[in-house]
Amino acid sequence: MHATMLTLTALAVAAAMPDPSLYRFPSDQETRWISPENPTGAKGAGARENKGAKGHAFDTIPIDGTLELANIAGGGVIDRLWMTIEDRSPEALRGLVLRMWWDGADRPAVEVPLGDFFLHGAGTMVPMETALFSSPEGRSFVSYVPMPFRKGARISIANESGKPVNLIFFDVNYRTVRSQPEDILYFHAWWSRDRATSLGKDFRVLPRIQGRGRFLGASVTVNTNPVYERTWWGEGEVKIALDGDRTDAPTLVGTGTEDYIGTAWGQGAYINHYQGAPIATWDDEGRWTFYRFHVPDPVLFHRDIEVSLQQMGGARKNVVLGLQKKGVPMIPVTIDPGSRTNFQKLLESGKRPDDPSLPDGHTNYYRSDDVAAVAYFYLDRPQGVLPPIAPSAERLKALRVPTKK
Repeated sequence: MHATMLTLTALAVAAAMPDPSLYRFPSDQETRWISPENPTGAKGAGARENKGAKGHAFDTIPIDGTLELANIAGGGVIDRLWMTIEDRSPEALRGLVLRMWWDGADRPAVEVPLGDFFLHGAGTMVPMETALFSSPEGRSFVSYVPMPFRKGARISIANESGKPVNLIFFDVNYRTVRSQPEDILYFHAWWSRDRATSLGKDFRVLPRIQGRGRFLGASVTVNTNPVYERTWWGEGEVKIALDGDRTDAPTLVGTGTEDYIGTAWGQGAYINHYQGAPIATWDDEGRWTFYRFHVPDPVLFHRDIEVSLQQMGGARKNVVLGLQKKGVPMIPVTIDPGSRTNFQKLLESGKRPDDPSLPDGHTNYYRSDDVAAVAYFYLDRPQGVLPPIAPSAERLKALRVPTKK
């Protein structure tokens, strides 16, 4: 088992038993911190300004400017990334872009809006503590995702928010290593958005990529389409096609969005180690952010992988029929009267939900919402393998600003 998987496995069992690495001395490693007070992380190079009395605690990023957080030469592992900014508005959370490069690659392996990466995709920061990310009081960004590299690492923040970043504080905490295992995997993260998903078409959380690796999980943000009123949007199943699977015949299939993140119907806001929904607004705002981390339940791929999420909602049949009469775009797919014996598969039978021969029940239907996601994964190559994320004008378009504090 390679080092990254060992580290993630240790996270999964940490609550049950001590981590042996806590009391073993790794003589081939050295600890380094990069911050504005020591921008290179070099030994003995910190606290040089203002005679060591907090002379350079933060930096600024002008509009359309880029700040390099770290530029590391040699092998190592980033263990923790922390930062905070003064402006934590929806525009800043979606407009600032976090990028990471490994081993001198020319394309970033990580390219994500800052807020979405740290589980704040719905434009609101809330206190949270998960296995991989945290925000102790809803005012900071913390990552504990292990990020190994062989030859070097570079991390930057680009300000595409349209407003200056007057204050950014940060720490990049890492260890140098003399060598990495042969089977090391590199951390990747990629963001995408579909503002109006096509009826019956799955949202691609992770488009098909080639290689060997591990799907670590996803953070998904949904801004619901108001034409569906307050009906439930999360009936869609998560599907993962592995190692040559056809997209329409995946190996891994869930049973619904709320099921994928470990809860059930009537989903609310909650935060657990490996699954949760920091934002869940049933009111007219219709903002949701949820996540699932496959740490205790690895999703491994040997050749390729594709991850998708069906865009499907549900309501009582009379509510669905009422929406159809209003001309709301939808495709009914099933009617569940509360038992498998009379479960109606409308796409197979060709029947419409208003057919008098059909029972009453919960009716699922394809729908179209504004969906965005960050896919987290490890891959056997440092080079970024996915297209650049959408430009700022598209990312900032139709942001749903919270109306309630």
